[in-house]
Amino acid sequence: MIRTRHRIVALAGALAAATTVAACGSDSAAPGGDAGPPQPGGVLRYGLSQAPTCSDPAQAGTNQTLYVARQIVDSLTDQDPATGELKPWLAQSWETSPDAKVFTFHLVDGVTFSDGTPLTAESVRNTFDSVVKIGSGKAPLGSSYLTGYVGTTAVDRLTARVEFSKPNAPFLQASSTAALGILADVTTAKPAEQRCLGDNVGSGPFTYAAYRQDAAVTLAKRTGYHWGSAVFAHRGEAYLDKIEFTVVPESGVRTGSLASGQLDAISDALPQDAPQIEAAGGRVLSTANPGVPFGLQLNVTRGPLRDPAVRRALLPAIDRKQLVDTVLGPQFKPATSTLASTTPGYTDLSARLAYDPAKTRTLLDQAGWLPGADGVRTKNGERLSFSVLFSQVFAGNQAILELVQQQLRQVGVELKLDLVSSAEATARQSSKDFDSFYGNTTRADGDILRTTFGLEGRNLNARGPVPALDDALNGQVSTVDAATRNGLIRTAQEQVLDAGLQLPTVELSQAIGASANTRDLKFEASARLQFFDTWLSGR
Repeated sequence: MIRTRHRIVALAGALAAATTVAACGSDSAAPGGDAGPPQPGGVLRYGLSQAPTCSDPAQAGTNQTLYVARQIVDSLTDQDPATGELKPWLAQSWETSPDAKVFTFHLVDGVTFSDGTPLTAESVRNTFDSVVKIGSGKAPLGSSYLTGYVGTTAVDRLTARVEFSKPNAPFLQASSTAALGILADVTTAKPAEQRCLGDNVGSGPFTYAAYRQDAAVTLAKRTGYHWGSAVFAHRGEAYLDKIEFTVVPESGVRTGSLASGQLDAISDALPQDAPQIEAAGGRVLSTANPGVPFGLQLNVTRGPLRDPAVRRALLPAIDRKQLVDTVLGPQFKPATSTLASTTPGYTDLSARLAYDPAKTRTLLDQAGWLPGADGVRTKNGERLSFSVLFSQVFAGNQAILELVQQQLRQVGVELKLDLVSSAEATARQSSKDFDSFYGNTTRADGDILRTTFGLEGRNLNARGPVPALDDALNGQVSTVDAATRNGLIRTAQEQVLDAGLQLPTVELSQAIGASANTRDLKFEASARLQFFDTWLSGR
């Protein structure tokens, strides 16, 4: 029986009445009226729904981690969340070779890291070299962005030439991400584990002042900062003196602390708590994540998932609209492709994902999987049963999967839920120790398909060659023409479904509860928070 909406925890800003801002938007016009020009000073108290997993931006894998780590590191470029255009940041200009193998960045002069050392072309080289050295196990995104990396040459003190052995057209967008943010030599010289202890040195507008794993993080304003991104709304230093991040896993406690004035902003604002937030003068800010939507990635070497007919038959068995309506709410969207709808290169494949349990039953019958005595299908004595590995990196994961479990059971498929810690999930991903894995990956570029499904990427499917998919993934990396590249990205989206590699469920959105005095809290292009322009009114 399907659980009611009141039984399943609703998640993350799914309230139609909640104030919604675009990723580039400002919320200064929120309840509370005109607060005048931004005022410097003050400490913003932020409630995280989960503990950061690592203080290193290169190894940051969750939104809660990136909310913190993004603030201490600058990137070579920045991506305008309104247009997708790349803008100057640490690099004031750049050139790309016609074959997309060589990228030359001209750095801003006068930038320093928080330890006082200057930003140079060697800093860029050492940062990228260190990401490759850390490897895909601990830095999967950065490593995938640097596929084919030959090296970085310091042409002169402020000119860095990055070279690849084969075309890497998406690298320029990747240079705007926190995963490839530039760090000081004192950090890049350390092994991966030591880079997670909260003493990372970047050139960003904030620095680590205190770091207690699983409990709290304090960031302090970087005095003298004046090289902000061209996307930022002001020049000079950040407005806030400090940001105090506290881990508050219980949603009710987070909301109550916001409403009572103990916190200034919180993650994963719940729709049922919005009236309490609004009654205290606050509001809910939301934006949709680009990239690969939430879904089950199927290990094609395990159990009944070895059968491609089974994998394809599962696609129409999931009622994605019901997932949104029952678990999440109207600010979220059902997945309609293997890319989220806000991702450049997205193609609407909703017809292929239309809910049709009768079609699933027919396809499974044709493949020889017939209902057993308990309703679960079998073939040659094997039950049509598999597990899904997941963690609570998004607080709605368990509720969504419980409903998917019920939907699959209606067509004779047994899904077992395997909830583990984030650390165990990461370890088991690396060893491919799962039947299926539930998650998403955020990036404002269609190349995220290669990172996720490519043979040289994470390849959580543990698959072998699929020529049509591999040609599309490799082709789009080599193509600088936008129309041609989008066509290949479309093919890749279709091929992921045709091969039965993912069962998409819902698109992720971020939802932030903010108090009346919290102003200009913004989302960057990848739907992560940027605190540089944020300020506190009425202090």
